[in-house]
Amino acid sequence: MSRPDGPVRRDIGFRGRARRWVWPAVVAVAAATLSWGGPAGADTDPSGLPEAIDTILGDPRMEGGAASVVVADARTGETLYQHDPTARLMPASNTKLATSAAAMQLLGPEHRFSTDVLAAGRVRGGVLAGDLYLRGTGDPTTLAADYDRLAADVAAAGVHRVDGRLVADDTRFDGHRQGDTWGADDESSYYAAQISALSVAPDTDYDTGTVIVEVAPGRKAGDKPVVKVTPPNRYVHLDVRARTVAADGADGVTVERAHGTNTITVAGSLPVGGDTAKEWVTVWEPTGYAAAVFRDALAAHGVRVEGGTRLGRATPAGAARLATHASMPLRELLVPFLKLSNNMHAESLIKAMGHKATGRPGSWADGTAAVAGYLRGAGVDAGKVRQVDGSGLSRKDNFAARQIADLLLAVRKAPWYADWYAALPVACAPERFVGGTLRSRMCDTPAAGNARGKTGSLTGASALSGYVKAADGRELVYSVVQNNYLVDSVKPLEDAVVVTLARSTAQKATAVLPKSVRAVPAAERDGGLECSWRKPAAC
Repeated sequence: MSRPDGPVRRDIGFRGRARRWVWPAVVAVAAATLSWGGPAGADTDPSGLPEAIDTILGDPRMEGGAASVVVADARTGETLYQHDPTARLMPASNTKLATSAAAMQLLGPEHRFSTDVLAAGRVRGGVLAGDLYLRGTGDPTTLAADYDRLAADVAAAGVHRVDGRLVADDTRFDGHRQGDTWGADDESSYYAAQISALSVAPDTDYDTGTVIVEVAPGRKAGDKPVVKVTPPNRYVHLDVRARTVAADGADGVTVERAHGTNTITVAGSLPVGGDTAKEWVTVWEPTGYAAAVFRDALAAHGVRVEGGTRLGRATPAGAARLATHASMPLRELLVPFLKLSNNMHAESLIKAMGHKATGRPGSWADGTAAVAGYLRGAGVDAGKVRQVDGSGLSRKDNFAARQIADLLLAVRKAPWYADWYAALPVACAPERFVGGTLRSRMCDTPAAGNARGKTGSLTGASALSGYVKAADGRELVYSVVQNNYLVDSVKPLEDAVVVTLARSTAQKATAVLPKSVRAVPAAERDGGLECSWRKPAAC
C-alpha cells in the first residue's frame, strides 16, 4: 500500500466475492466489467510480443501519462520487451519489493523482534523498588494479548507492586514518527500510522499503531449509536456526535482522529437495523498507546504501578529481564506484509535495518541507505533509484521498471527466495492470505492462480511487478509502472500485459483485449483501487 492523494484513496481488492476484470470505458472514463475473450488479432510473427504490449500501452487512458515497462526471461535474464525502461517514476507499493528483499538478506529470514519487560531495581517481598521498563525493538505485530501475557509473566515472577514508574523504552528507533511527504490529510488513516519501536496492533492483519472503531445503530431513532473500540483502552477518547435515524434514513458515518490528539470523532447517521460501520484509526504517539495497554494489563494481573508513565527513556544497563515476547520470524511476517501490502511493516523493517547497519537508533535515512547497499550487492543499479521510505507511501520514491526487473531476477538466486516468492499476492486466489491485493484481479484468465506480483497505488501512480508463467512453460519477469494518468485506474492495462504474457509462447504473442463490456453502477465502482486502501469490512 502506498498513499493515494485526493479522492482516490486506497490500494483495494479483498472483497468477499470474486470479481471479474474491470476496464473503464475510454470515452466516458467509467468503470466497466469485462469478460476475457480471445486475442484481439492473429499475429504469427515470433517477435509479436513488443507489438502486443505496445498495443496495450497505447490505450487512450494513458494519453499524456508515462509508463516504464520491462519483461524478461526469468531463467536467462534476457530482456524480451522494454518501454522507457529507465524512466524513474513513483512506484507506490512496488517499493516494498526492495524493502522486503533487503530485510530478508540483511536481517535474515529468522529475524524476530523482541519486546521485553525489565526491572531497574531489586524485588523484595513482591515489591520492585525502582522503575519497570517496557522495551521494544520495533515489532509491528504485537497484540494486546501479547502485552497481557507479558503482564502475566511479570506477576508470575513475583512482582505485585512497582514503587517507581512504568517507563516505555522506544529508543531502538529514532523519534521521527512519519515519513517524508506523507500527507497530513491521511494522518488518521490506518495506512499512515506513526512508527515507533513500541506499538500495538489491534488485529491479526497486524495494523500496528491503530485502533478499530465499530459503530452500531441504537435501538430507535434519536439514540446514540453503540461504539466499541478494539483493543479496549483509555488512551483514545471518543467524541460521539453520530445519531441513529429511522430505517429509511441516511446511512453514513465518519470516524476520524483530530490532529495532535487521541480524540476520535464519530459523526453522521446510521439507520435503525442497519449494518455496523467499522474503521481503523491511527493513534497519536504509539509508544504511549503501548504503555497504556500494558499498564492496564498489569493491573488486570494484580500488579500495581505507583508512579506515572514515562516515554522514550532507555533501559539502564544491568536491568533484570522479567518477561519477554518474540515476534514471528521474518519469513512468516512477509505474508501479512506483502499479501496485504502493510505500510507499517515496511517502515518498521526499514528502521530495523538502519539500526543493524549503524548501531544508531533506526532511522529512515540509515534504513534506506542499507537497502541501497543491498541493491548494489545484488547487481541492481541503486544509483538510479531514490527511496526515502520503506512502503512507497512517499511521493519522492522513484524507481524505473529496469531496476525492479533486475531485482526480481536477482532474488531468484537468494537462499530465502522461496519464502519471499510465496509471500507475493497471487492473481485471483480467493483466500485473503494467498491472493492478497491480487485476489480479485485477472480471474477467468491464464494468469489466474499463475501470476504473482506486488501491486502499488497512489493517485496518478500504479504499478504491478512480479512473475508469470507463459503458455509454453517459460517463467517471465515483468514490471509495469504507470504515472501521470488522469483516469480513475490503469490497473486493467497492467492486467492486460500480464494476461498477454500468460497466453504467449516464444513464437507467438498477441494483445489480449476485452471482448464484452457492460456498465457498472456507480455504487459498485472502486476506482480500480486495491484493498489495502479500503480496510473496512468489504476487505
